[in-house]
Amino acid sequence: MITARAGRLLVAALLLWAPLVCAEQKADAIDAFLSRFSDLQALNGAVLVADGGKVIYRKGFGQADFEWGVANTPDTRFRLASVSKQFTAAVILQLVQEGKFTLDTTLAEALPSYRKDTGAKVTIHHLLNHTSGIPSYTSLPAFASDISRDPYGVKEFVEKYCSGDLEFEPGSTFRYNNSGYFILGAIIEQATGTSYETAVADRLFRPLGMRSSGYDRSGPVIEKRARGYERSLGGVRNADYLDMSLPYAAGSLYSTVEDLFLWDQALYGDTIVPAALKARMFTPGLEGYGYGWGIAERPIGPGKAMRTHISHGGGINGFNTLIVRVPEDRHLVVLLNNTGGTSLGAMSAGVLDILYGRTPPLPKRPVSHLLYETLGSKGVEAAIAQYHELKKTRANEVDFGERFLNELGYELMRGGRLDDAIEILKLNVEAFPGQSNPYDSLGEAYMKAGQNELAIKNYAKSLELNPANRHAVEQLAVLTKR
Repeated sequence: MITARAGRLLVAALLLWAPLVCAEQKADAIDAFLSRFSDLQALNGAVLVADGGKVIYRKGFGQADFEWGVANTPDTRFRLASVSKQFTAAVILQLVQEGKFTLDTTLAEALPSYRKDTGAKVTIHHLLNHTSGIPSYTSLPAFASDISRDPYGVKEFVEKYCSGDLEFEPGSTFRYNNSGYFILGAIIEQATGTSYETAVADRLFRPLGMRSSGYDRSGPVIEKRARGYERSLGGVRNADYLDMSLPYAAGSLYSTVEDLFLWDQALYGDTIVPAALKARMFTPGLEGYGYGWGIAERPIGPGKAMRTHISHGGGINGFNTLIVRVPEDRHLVVLLNNTGGTSLGAMSAGVLDILYGRTPPLPKRPVSHLLYETLGSKGVEAAIAQYHELKKTRANEVDFGERFLNELGYELMRGGRLDDAIEILKLNVEAFPGQSNPYDSLGEAYMKAGQNELAIKNYAKSLELNPANRHAVEQLAVLTKR
């Protein structure tokens, strides 16, 4: 016979056990979902998921070092790329709190060595939310080929590559801008008298116990650091070298999924950034960008209720990253990947579905994988025929997204198969006639093949569909001067 006291204890035990079962079920569902991406070679990295502020899932997928067969784990260190920007923003806000400057302080005042004509128009606020109008150095046509491998000092780089004429009136337009955050790093050094690396470590990483985070450099031996790779249809290769003095305060930090959980938790308090300034960090400006974060209201909660979705992604040679926070429910999804670009957004959205009790759509096999095999054995005509057949018979199993034919076309271009690349990219234009990017890519293929009239025609169409396509503008300028 169960006594009343024993009954109460049993009920209490069941109530405590039920959330654990729920957490385990969610973790199992998350693992099955993400394992599908791993099986499709779309995930090679580390993941952490917190539900209500408690970690329910952490796991490594694939290899941190393919040459030596070293597996990724939750304590593997990855380059964060632009996820670094939120740390730069936090240090800037600390300096505002300390009275070093205000958000309305001009660039010319905060960094006296900067050119006065444009620096007097741009404020720290503009730099933080990408509305400064300063040209972004990563958009320079020769950045990857001529600049990215060479080391630069901070002052030298600011003067040479972050001081161009304004592209628009500060505050009037949002344009994502790595120059702005590079300059913020220089301002941090000016205000603190220390290096950016030291300022971030002393003000953020050490106080928070983020012992596996720091400023990435190629020289030092860093324990458990992942190597960067690019995965293409032809396999995995080492990513192109990038001197880490160039991403600097816009993208040179490294961390782990576990350290980023500590960071997420710290943001619920006011010890790192005071409440009033933290509110500014998470206040959406133009195109929903705050200070180092993108903020949006999305129907992702229970029953598709609206929730504030706070996130930032990053991409750098060999790595792409994403951190997503849902503060109302204290959910967190961290995805760090070391095989280049992949669909981290689809992964995070699926994980959030699971956290809110929904079944996410499973990823499909990219059509490019199937066509690449056919191209190698039977040629481009057979691959095009296969594409049409797959659309008729396997639409529920295969992903026909615009980026996959694009990916295939570039793989063929890299292999010197320009004629085949043109045929595949023409197929992409036929499939997505209302999108700008397919025309841009086809224009590039025609340009490489020396068919300049067709290149001009396709670049012009791309620009018509997307007037903000700067690549098309630049290439048309080159083509029309020939």
